[in-house]
Amino acid sequence: MNTELGIIEGFYGEPWTHAARLSLINFLKEHGFSFCIYAPKGDPYLRKKWRDPMPAARERELAELAGACRAAGVKFGVGLSPYEMYLSPFDAANKELLQARIELFNRVGVDKFCLLMDDMKGDLPGLAERQIEIVNWAADLSTAEQVVFCPTYYSYDPVLEKLFGKMPAGYLEALGRGLDKKVSVFWTGELVCSKSYTAEHLGAVAGTLGRKPFLWDNYPVNDGPRMCKFLHLRPFTGRPSDMGAQLAGHAFNPMNQVTLSKISALTLKASYELGPEYDPEKAFLGAAATVTCAEMAARLAVDTPAFMDRGLDEMAEAEKKTRRTDYAAFLASEEGETASAAREVIDWLDGKYTVTRDLFLTQ
Repeated sequence: MNTELGIIEGFYGEPWTHAARLSLINFLKEHGFSFCIYAPKGDPYLRKKWRDPMPAARERELAELAGACRAAGVKFGVGLSPYEMYLSPFDAANKELLQARIELFNRVGVDKFCLLMDDMKGDLPGLAERQIEIVNWAADLSTAEQVVFCPTYYSYDPVLEKLFGKMPAGYLEALGRGLDKKVSVFWTGELVCSKSYTAEHLGAVAGTLGRKPFLWDNYPVNDGPRMCKFLHLRPFTGRPSDMGAQLAGHAFNPMNQVTLSKISALTLKASYELGPEYDPEKAFLGAAATVTCAEMAARLAVDTPAFMDRGLDEMAEAEKKTRRTDYAAFLASEEGETASAAREVIDWLDGKYTVTRDLFLTQ
């Protein structure tokens, strides 16, 4: 498999724990993934408080993650969202603040520096030119082997204009012309959460951007006030293995449930490796058994339609109680990843992963 495949922790809601990320790095190493990008919307020092000094403890954690990735042969990335800095002039004061963050990432040892301007106001004259100036300047300061930019309009999905204003005419084309050729560009597809991709679509986007897109795949992510009510457990489909030739990389955005997300991760890896021979249902059972155990894999296969199609709001309390009991059995009889996955299911049934609209808007 030639496509660089990895994970981007880029969701809203409660970020994973440091211990969970360290465990994830071991999983990525064991199964041959290429990279891990730390970019949770819930880390204020990467988004709303990016101008504030990063606490020393947070920098130490980033350095530990980078070291663990180096030891595992996994590339380590960080996503910085300098929130709406392009609304003001890119003057000496803003440059000094951005330089401080970039130098911190250089000290830590970041392999992939991701500059993210997604989910911000976009209906501004000269938006592309403002962002090009910032990104090219930042790319020259970074010592990372790859710089990836996420534009404000990272899909043709009309929901982006509904939320962030009308995309300026020629925005993507201007980025293609003006961004340094060493800068890759994130793209989520025809939709923010695309169900499938085609080589034709990705090729057309590459023509617009003047480079192959770096795919930010918003599956199985389940953040936000609506999606948090569902567990996206079905295997990856709609990602034909030959699309890899059209990509600069493929990053998938996981669920808030780190252990359960590993199941989906393995099915995506299998879809690339097996190509036309990929069997989604078989891949799911194998992946779920690998992450947990055969018995829990079978239980998850039965419950996935309820968890993914109906969700919490359509399950009666008696049904939730029955399922809590089913997964509590794995807490008592198993340990490690199986127990962790069971705990995630139970906590989800209890509403502990709920992302409120207020939280969604403030991150």
